[in-house]
Amino acid sequence: MTTERVNPPELSPPTGFSHAVVASGSRVVFLAGQTALDTDGKIIGDTLPEQFGTALGNLLTALRAAGGTPADLARVTVYATDVAAYRTHARQLGRIWRESAGRDYPAMAVVQVVRLWDERALVELDGFAVLP
Repeated sequence: MTTERVNPPELSPPTGFSHAVVASGSRVVFLAGQTALDTDGKIIGDTLPEQFGTALGNLLTALRAAGGTPADLARVTVYATDVAAYRTHARQLGRIWRESAGRDYPAMAVVQVVRLWDERALVELDGFAVLP
């Protein structure tokens, strides 16, 4: 797969995302929404950063099981129950992302939702990747 991160100078400089990702390859992997569920199906972590780290780990586990790597991610959507809290923890969440997925940022969006499937969940991530 090849990816090209496109960040036009006419747009605000991206921080922790890419404005566009051009991906070419032979397989597209669609990743279901992942929350901070453990293997028993229970939400773990009481804080947004704790849950974000677990949810991201779950997303990357599914991606790796499909044969991909974090660099193959083309798009990720973050659903947060409190965008203000997400912004407050943005530096910490960025650090968690970089430690888990590196600096090849996909195109991303953060969307506030009223609630997620599991009432204890504070954040959910889904996305897709393009593999060679």
